[in-house]
Amino acid sequence: MRRSGRWLAAALAGLSGALSAQAQSVGEFYKGRTVKLVVGSSTGGGTDIMARLLARHMSKYIPGNPSIVVQNQPGGGGIVGANRIANTAERDGSEFATMERAIPQFAVMGDPNARFDPLALTWIGSLSSYRDDAFMLIVNASHKVRRVDELRQPGVSIHVGASQQGSTNLTFALIAKQVLGLHVETISGYAGSAKIALAMQAGEVDGELIGIVAVQASQKHMWDNKLVRPLAQFARKTRHPDLPDVPTGRELVRAPEGAALLEFAELPFFMAQSFVAPAGVPPERAAALRDAFLRATRDPEYVAEAKKLEIDNSPIDHLEIEALLRRAAATPKPVIAEFERLVNRR
Repeated sequence: MRRSGRWLAAALAGLSGALSAQAQSVGEFYKGRTVKLVVGSSTGGGTDIMARLLARHMSKYIPGNPSIVVQNQPGGGGIVGANRIANTAERDGSEFATMERAIPQFAVMGDPNARFDPLALTWIGSLSSYRDDAFMLIVNASHKVRRVDELRQPGVSIHVGASQQGSTNLTFALIAKQVLGLHVETISGYAGSAKIALAMQAGEVDGELIGIVAVQASQKHMWDNKLVRPLAQFARKTRHPDLPDVPTGRELVRAPEGAALLEFAELPFFMAQSFVAPAGVPPERAAALRDAFLRATRDPEYVAEAKKLEIDNSPIDHLEIEALLRRAAATPKPVIAEFERLVNRR
């Protein structure tokens, strides 16, 4: 009886603690707490810089003003961190993470390495909707090709540098060749855009695929001095204001099935710098994180720092991310299968 009484007392104490935790206000929960922001890439990269900038400003807009500590957990191009936040992270609102833009798409495609349902997660928002950016096919200005339509002529081609299999620059180089019919050959294996830029300068390759913001940040001298020439732009429904004479991929595509594949490929750009928490975060805490996220992106100090760092500041909320994911999931299976075949081609 005494033992049963002790068990009953412990159970009641646990229930009381759980009810007490549920009764906490958002401010009470976060006051004095350290919130973990996990970055699925290495220190010093673009995603890491954006996450640390957000962390410096977001905490003051969360009730209770918790500290936000950034932790880097690179691995598998971001998929290791994505699986962790989806499956093993705390679900109480004390942890959230960056999500590399292509990872949710892998999950939609049924990639066995992406062990989660993107639509089940607690999306917070994205710092970039690519509104002010474009993913460009560029070549050295010294190259004889001056317009993208020349790459459909017999005997005219370019060699572009790319990263590893599955990388965005390699994927879009293959799309340029297989979907748009451009004579684009790839030399892959470069460790990032900085290495590709050096290869361009050395004449090893003719060009690359890279965003406007990225090239201005990492290859500013080449861009400002017009040492490179944009031929086409992706992740745009309309032409970028700074590239009025450069056609979009959607203008260049010829077949309806190619247009559907291109749209699926471009979807991740529109949620390019996303932040996410696990499923099951209490609704009031999820709402607080989402509100703090958006308020931080409008903070004058954040805006000034983002401009100084040449970081795109075109945020979207969780509802827009969820809408993009639903669109991706609604893509016809044959289109997804063709995209997967293309991405996995060596």
